[in-house]
Amino acid sequence: MNIIEILLVSFALAADAVAISICYGLSLNNNIKKYLIVGFSFGIFQSLMPIIGFILGDTFNHLIKSIDHYVAFSILLFIGIKMIYETKNNKNNEYNSLNFKSLIILSIATSIDALTFGIAYRFVYTTNIIYVSLIIGIVTFILCSIGVKIGNTFESKYKNISQIVGGVVLILFGIKILIEHLFLI
Repeated sequence: MNIIEILLVSFALAADAVAISICYGLSLNNNIKKYLIVGFSFGIFQSLMPIIGFILGDTFNHLIKSIDHYVAFSILLFIGIKMIYETKNNKNNEYNSLNFKSLIILSIATSIDALTFGIAYRFVYTTNIIYVSLIIGIVTFILCSIGVKIGNTFESKYKNISQIVGGVVLILFGIKILIEHLFLI
């Protein structure tokens, strides 16, 4: 893989994490430290998962591939519904305090495709997986940190509406993942 191919893969793998980072930004206070924490969490998991997939190789490919879409769908549906529910009931949003448990779960859920990439990578490419994974992680970190800022910009103008939209986006993204895998689109 050349650097252009690695960057294209990095952008593709980061897309779902960026979407969720924007949703985080919809409800986080304007704080650069929080932007970086979200970016770092998504970046580290996007970076580690291809390495784990590469190591696992074909041993667990059939197990992971058969359930990855159900796991991602369930997590995104749960978080999306929770965001909408909290807005309707005027509850304090847990994202304002940057709940690390939710962040880690979402980081894992959005990096399952990176795990699958690592499995496939083992059999196709000769470029060092550590090098590729490092670039994937850096690109994801940068894009997700920017995504949180973008979401935060919208949040300050449209407080409750933006949180509802963020919840709906997460639910729709989960449905998209499920449909793509079930119907092999």
